[in-house]
Amino acid sequence: MKNVLGEEAIKRWEMHAETFTAGYGDQGDLHREVVLNPTLFKLIGSVQQKHILDAGCGEGYLSRMLAKSGASVVAVDYSKKMLELAKERTPEDARIQYEYGSCDNLHFLDEKSFDLIISNMVIQDLENYQQAIKEMHRLLVDGGYFIFSILHPCFITPESGWERTKDGERLHWKVDKYHHEGVYEQALPPEQPNKLLFFHRTLTSYFSAITEAGFMIEELVEPKPSEDMLSKYPSFREDFRKSDFIVFKLRK
Repeated sequence: MKNVLGEEAIKRWEMHAETFTAGYGDQGDLHREVVLNPTLFKLIGSVQQKHILDAGCGEGYLSRMLAKSGASVVAVDYSKKMLELAKERTPEDARIQYEYGSCDNLHFLDEKSFDLIISNMVIQDLENYQQAIKEMHRLLVDGGYFIFSILHPCFITPESGWERTKDGERLHWKVDKYHHEGVYEQALPPEQPNKLLFFHRTLTSYFSAITEAGFMIEELVEPKPSEDMLSKYPSFREDFRKSDFIVFKLRK
């Protein structure tokens, strides 16, 4: 049973679903295209004939990319509005099955039914992240992989942000309250009056949840833009000053 914070997090995603994904293209938003997607697909490898779960699919861009690459995909999300957008943006002949559900309780899916599970920028949105990671372990075949990306907990903390001069020039990135584990608000996009809820945890807590679920960590990547991407989007050189994301590849 979801508690009050979990329900509130869902409510706010429902509220902002259209605004948050308005600028999405075939590869999601710009940070996903430039930073996250290249790392994810390098870790994923070939998906031909694989049965994949997109756990927290949002508006479905990653599910569509996977299906185009030859996978059959089950895509779940706890936001009905996101699923509505995903279905609108997905061709009818795509090998994608959209389902409503929260990643910490996917009881309608059979155990050991997926070769690969991907959860892209979702785990930090879940209050019961430990149970979600255990649920991914249940759903994977033996030897299968769970790949998930999150905001980097060492740099994106409840009171992190740029320190600036009086003229607005960026001096350095401030990190504070790293060991504060719990909920905090974040405005995305920044001009939104109603903020989203994220849940901050330390790396230690993530490591403990991963190992307690029975996973082995096979790879860990802190993504950064490639030179090809930088030639196309030079403003992303700022990303070398800190790491916004971290990606785990786990093996069952």
